[in-house]
Amino acid sequence: MKRISISPKDFQTRIHHLWYHQSLLLSSGDFSKNEFNCMTVGWGSIGTMWSMPFVQVVVRPTRYTHQFMEKYSDFTVSAFGREYQKDLNLLGTKSGRDGDKLAETSLTPIKSSIVAAPGYAEAELVIECKKMFSSTFKPEEFFDPTIEDKYPNKDYHTVYYGSIKAIFGTEKYLATNINSDS
Repeated sequence: MKRISISPKDFQTRIHHLWYHQSLLLSSGDFSKNEFNCMTVGWGSIGTMWSMPFVQVVVRPTRYTHQFMEKYSDFTVSAFGREYQKDLNLLGTKSGRDGDKLAETSLTPIKSSIVAAPGYAEAELVIECKKMFSSTFKPEEFFDPTIEDKYPNKDYHTVYYGSIKAIFGTEKYLATNINSDS
């Protein structure tokens, strides 16, 4: 897969489609030590916070990836073509606590350019992030009472904001009709 380096100011995608329909693979840990875990995520955002481009992901404390997100200072978020949906489904439903779930897929972890967490050879998009904030959701702070329905086990997500340090993607993620002065 030919990916190119994309500046955050030149990055483009259909954000909701990316999260809701395509799904993303969150990875945290240290690739060089073979100490990392990944999980499919469908809730999050990409934008600007504190004047920095960011990716925001949420991880329940019951997920194995949560301990990696707590221990390591960075993470990656990777997108794949539809042909990898079966792999993403497996990585979103099976726990890394129970064995090498990645070995059951056709995905190949690779060294990232800046962060310790891996990217993937088959990914059409890899966003490398350094954590800049985290907090745990508190049900008393939900303004919409239906949100509580998402937490029957009271396992409230930890939200992580990561400043974007590098983006590598196929040409479709490169904005070509933008004002380069901005």
